[in-house]
Amino acid sequence: MTTPRLSIGETAERSGVATSALRYYESEGLISSERSSGGQRRYARDMLRRIAFIRVAQRVGLSLDDIRSAFRQLPEGRTPNKADWTRLSRSWRPLLDEQIALLQALRDQLDSCIGCGCLSLQRCALYNPSDQAARFGSGPRYLYGDPSADATAPATS
Repeated sequence: MTTPRLSIGETAERSGVATSALRYYESEGLISSERSSGGQRRYARDMLRRIAFIRVAQRVGLSLDDIRSAFRQLPEGRTPNKADWTRLSRSWRPLLDEQIALLQALRDQLDSCIGCGCLSLQRCALYNPSDQAARFGSGPRYLYGDPSADATAPATS
């Protein structure tokens, strides 16, 4: 006897994920469905666990590429079990530690700049004349640890 499959609406309700997100996850190869004779998506119940895994991984800051890579590490593409989650979460620890450090730097630097209201661009750690920090890469370079004094030095081509 086959287990009844869930419609996209039922899957969305059970998982707490919008139907548009389910279609997107499917287009990205993170989940799969079968089509009914009428062309409607039908999800196996174990997709709920896979969707929960995606949501938790996204909540801790992992990208869909990170999640896709994790799913590729699973035998035969199956839904992660407790042992898989333990192994995968250990591999993500360095990334999470980096994100925590970035958030702490953001918290510590923004309260002194925005909190005081001085708007003194001459001594603000976030000062970036003529976008000099761009040579270090994209994003908030000072918060990533690039020294602001280096950004004010003349750019070299």
